[in-house]
Order: sequence, then structure tokens, then C-alpha cells
Amino acid sequence: MRYHVGDFDKDTLLRLYELMLKPRMIEEKMLILLRQGKISKWFSGIGQEAISVGVTAALKSEEYILPMHRNLGVFTTREIPLNRLFSQWQGKASGFTKGRDRSFHFGSQEHKIVGMISHLGPQLGVADGIALADLIKKKKRVTAVFTGEGATSEGDFHEALNVASVWNLPVLFCIENNGYGLSTPTKEQYNCEHLVDRAKGYGMESRIIDGNNILEVYSKVSELCKALRKRPRPVLLEFKTFRMRGHEEASGTKYVPEKLMKQWAKKDPISNYEDFLLGEELLSKKEIEALRSKITDEINTSLELAFNESAMESSSSKELEDVYQSFDYKYIKPNKETKNIRFVDAISEGLKQAMSTHDNLVIMGQDVAEYGGVFKITEGFVKEFGKQRVRNTPICESAIVSAGMGLSINGMKAVVEMQFADFVSSGFNPVVNYLAKVHYRWGQNADVVIRMPCGGGVGAGPFHSQTNEAWFTKTPGLKVVYPAFPIDAKGLLTTAINDPNPVLFFEHKGLYRSIYGDVPENYYTLPLGVASLIKEGQALTIVTYGAGVHWALETLTKMPELEADLIDLRTLQPLDWDAIYASVQKTGKLIILQEDSLFGGVASDIAAQVTEHCFEYLDAPIKRVASLETPVPFAKNLENEYLPKQRFEEALKALQAY
Repeated sequence: MRYHVGDFDKDTLLRLYELMLKPRMIEEKMLILLRQGKISKWFSGIGQEAISVGVTAALKSEEYILPMHRNLGVFTTREIPLNRLFSQWQGKASGFTKGRDRSFHFGSQEHKIVGMISHLGPQLGVADGIALADLIKKKKRVTAVFTGEGATSEGDFHEALNVASVWNLPVLFCIENNGYGLSTPTKEQYNCEHLVDRAKGYGMESRIIDGNNILEVYSKVSELCKALRKRPRPVLLEFKTFRMRGHEEASGTKYVPEKLMKQWAKKDPISNYEDFLLGEELLSKKEIEALRSKITDEINTSLELAFNESAMESSSSKELEDVYQSFDYKYIKPNKETKNIRFVDAISEGLKQAMSTHDNLVIMGQDVAEYGGVFKITEGFVKEFGKQRVRNTPICESAIVSAGMGLSINGMKAVVEMQFADFVSSGFNPVVNYLAKVHYRWGQNADVVIRMPCGGGVGAGPFHSQTNEAWFTKTPGLKVVYPAFPIDAKGLLTTAINDPNPVLFFEHKGLYRSIYGDVPENYYTLPLGVASLIKEGQALTIVTYGAGVHWALETLTKMPELEADLIDLRTLQPLDWDAIYASVQKTGKLIILQEDSLFGGVASDIAAQVTEHCFEYLDAPIKRVASLETPVPFAKNLENEYLPKQRFEEALKALQAY
């Protein structure tokens, strides 16, 4: 292996050696502890230290880096205290996740490190969002994100590269090509000669780098970082290397030919570099012994601190408190000056006033810029707020949701428009596995609102008509808002944007241009988790939301003799249980109406909770009314049969007569 000293001084050359040696020695100790049963799992990066160390050393300390589970050198180069790393691996309080996640699945804002999730791909889009925030804030910074050759087959990889290229984001996409995805060799993973060949299709620069040569890694990445800070753009890097241990220790390496193992053993990045330094008389064996002794002492001292730390303790209330970042809701009163506008106009107005209130708010979505979105909600926004903050996106929901996460990590807010709520399935993974879990895992909030135009009744068929709120009310960490009136739509949207937690904001398309209301002209907020009592009565309780509120109102006009409580939930997570319980305790009867199909929906949980908490007050069985257990059909007569409007009237009469 050839090393070229170039312009590097002795201190730099020796520092790079120490930076590589430290994670290697930690790993060797961890493998012993693993065999002793003192840690539960280990993903080894032995043989790949030059990549983690070289890339991290080339970055500035304020530049974000997104590592994976074989990048211990990233964490040690950023000087995370070893006792905290060891506590993290043992699930103890001094770690970074309070025992809630393991190994390298954590981040640290202090060290500008953003940890991975096991789904791998989404972190590439997160890097896009971090870099976008730097670009908007005019900070000349680079973001580096790691992935393995296996994850380059994921759609998130391609989406993230495409977005970064289209937006000229200063991201280093670092592929550690170590020969195997668990046991699958590269020849069974992709069919191009080099993974960097894919960069051509995205109009990106690329480099192949010897991942076992620390000087080549450090020099080439340093050079690229300087160039990207001056002229932002993404670069795809493929580091050729090898994994000398198993995917994780339990899997072993029996699937690797012995000849191949021996070839790569000769290319060990540390022993070869050590021989080079000895040959150049930049380092002596005595100095190596002293350095190893110093690192050993640090490891042992830090391990003692971690082992002596008590086991993680918590409580149900503490665990529940940490699912969301605390939100100090501030009520901003609506003024008396109102105008009668449509539901769609109220959302547009709320969004526009939020953009004026938060200069760090970015809107992203397909066709949201000059075109104004397919529903024209962002029409005129580009002229007022500029292309930097109102951004058309490629058709790649997963990467854009992930980019919203990255914006939040780097101190900004994001509103992501799903052109139709149905399309969120293409971005489902980062919503439920990244946004929803990130605060609980390591205390990072996801300041992202996802706008969800939804609902049937407009003849749009199976892929443009779903009301899929139950996909998300089931997921801890997400908030779900579903207004029925213009005044609520505006006030709840501004609150959702203020809230530092991820919010799914459902907007029924059928209400966009059919429902009018008097809406205050000023910027105001309404609280999440507070239902609205639309009508009052003693006979029974109707609970519903979205278009269901208007169906219930229409039905009640046909039954003037029925005096009922009509509760518009407005938000589904958090949900106003007190309002429901109080009404049921007063009326003794409950009917729940939802547009979604019945099984597993919001109505089922409400019915179960009321049964548990208000059973002694009930004078009749609880009724649930919902759409048919089919996809949403297109033809008008079929869609009318699918929707629960007519069945609701029949069920309401039956409950009244019970």
C-alpha cells in the first residue's frame, strides 16, 4: 500500500494514526466483552477505520455527519467521551438514548452526529435536509452521510441522490463498499462495475477512493470539502474496503472465501500505516507502546465508570412523557374582523401567515411552487417567499419526508405536502420509523407538518380518495389533526406548525370548496386535543370528525325532534377523551361516525375506551358507522354505497329508538 505524505505535517500524520488506533483497540476490547456476555451485540468496523476517521477528520466540527453501525471512528474522532459510548452500549443513563435504543442508533447535537435507524436508507434524505438548511442559511458547510453498498439498492438511496443533485446540496454520499451485505456478495447486489457509475445518471460528480488508505481518504475528502463549501453540490464517493468480521459477530464469516480474507488482511489500514510511519522514522515502537498504553488506560477507566453505573430506571409516566417534545402552547386570540371564506382558502391563509411568522419555515411538495399545488393552496407563495422556501420536489415522498427531518435537525421547520394523502405510503417508512420515534430515542424533535389532502365523495377512485388517519393514530410519536370547518383549519394548522413534533394534518378534499365559514383575518392559534361541541342535547352523543361532521349535521336537520350532542373531535392524536366521557355520562348513548373503513379505525378505539371508562352510564350498545371494507370505488353510485352517510342515518334512528 502506497502512502504519499504530500503537504501533511508530522503532527497530522501521527494524529491520523492515533485516531485510527483508538477505535480498533476499543473494538478489540468489545469483542472480549461480547464473549464474556457483558455487551449484547456488536457490529464490527475492523478493517474500515480509515474511512470513518479520514472523513470525520476532513470535516469541520460544526458540520454534520451521519454514520452507520460500522463507524465507531466517527464517534471517537468527534471526541465523544468513551464512558458515554460504553454506557450507551449497555443501555444505561449516561448513554444517549436512556436505554431505549442500542449500539450506534443515536445522535448527539453537541457533536453534530446524527445516528442511523435500522432501515438505513432514510438517513440519506435526512442529510439532504441538513444540507438544505445550511444552504438556505448561507452557511458554507458540508454534510457527510454514510451507507453500505447493500443499502444502495434501496429506493431512498436513489431518491436522496436525485434530490441532492437537483437542489445542488453540499452532501458527501459515502458508500463503504465492503464486499458483502450481511452474507450477500456484491455480484448478487448490483450489476454495474462500480457503484459510483450511478452518479452519472443523477448528473453528479463521483470518486473512487481506497478506503484502507488513510492518507488517500483524508486528502481527497479534505479537498472535496473545500470545493463544496465554495460551490455547493453533491458528490458520490465509493470507498473500496472489506469487512474483516461478520455483519455482526453472531453471523461469522464462513461465507467469505479464505483466500479473499487473506488478501484483505494484507491491506489492513492500521498495520500498513504503522509500518509506513516506522519506515519514515516518524514513529518509534516505543512511542507506539506508550500510545497503546494511554488508550488502554482510557478504555479501562471509561469501562469502569460504565460498569459501575446503575441499571437504567424509569417509569410509565416518564416513558410516555418522552414520546413527544414538550410543547408550550401559546394561545393567540382570533380577532373580531372576519371574512367568509372557503375551507381551502383558510388553509392557504394559515399557511401564508405561518410563513410570515416563521422565517425558518420551508414548504416542500410536488408542484407547490409556481403552479401553487394541485389545489392552489400555495398559489402566489413563491412570489412572496421565494424559491428557497417554497420548493417543488421530484416525485419522491420518502426522501422529502426525510429531508424535512433533516431541516428540523438543523434548526428549521418543514411543511411537506402530500399531493394526495394516499401517496404517503411511498414515504411511510420515515414517517413512522424516523419522525415518530426520534424524540423518544435520543431527544431530537421532528418539527415537520405533513399536509394530507384526503377523503372520498369526489369520484377520485381507490388511489386518490383514502382517509388513512388510522395508519398514524396507531403510531406513538405522531400527532394527527383533522378539521371540519375553515376557522378550525386555519387555527389548528398554525398550531401544528408551531408544535415542534411531527403532525399529520388531514384536509378533506370534499370540503375544500364546498364549506364556507367566517374566519378571523389575523394570525391565531387553536389548541390541539380539544374537541368542539357543535350541538347540544340530552338524547345521545354523536362523535365524528372531518366530512363526518357535515354528514351528521345534514342528518340531524332531517330529524329535528332529536336533540343530541354532536362532538367534532378536530384532533385525533391527542384526542379529547374528557369531552367524550362527559357527553356519554350525560346522554347514556353513543354513536361514532368515521369515513374510514370500520376495522382498526378511530371509532373502534373510542368505543373500547368508553366501554372501559363509562360502562355504567350506557343505556344502549355503542354504535360505530363507517365506510365499507373495500377500497374506495370510482363510479358515483358505488362510491355512495361505500360511504357511510346513508347508513349513519339508519343507525342513528335505531339508537334513538333503543
